[in-house]
Amino acid sequence: MIKEFIGGFKEGQKLFGKTIAVIVNTILLSIIYFIGIGLTSIVAKLFGKHFLELEKKESLSSYWSELNLGKKPIKEYYRQF
Repeated sequence: MIKEFIGGFKEGQKLFGKTIAVIVNTILLSIIYFIGIGLTSIVAKLFGKHFLELEKKESLSSYWSELNLGKKPIKEYYRQF
């Protein structure tokens, strides 16, 4: 009888812990999402920043953007950090 009670108590504790973990994780991730993504979006809209170039430009023959990377002397590649 005591073994069944202890076994049932353990299962109940596991279920309770999983339920609380789901609730807490959902709340925390929602808060982080709205603060992180929401504030970034609002600030970007206020300053007119566009992270993606969505407009189609008829004058361009390709969607690739030029990086204009010049060649550096070999000595600059040895100590990059």
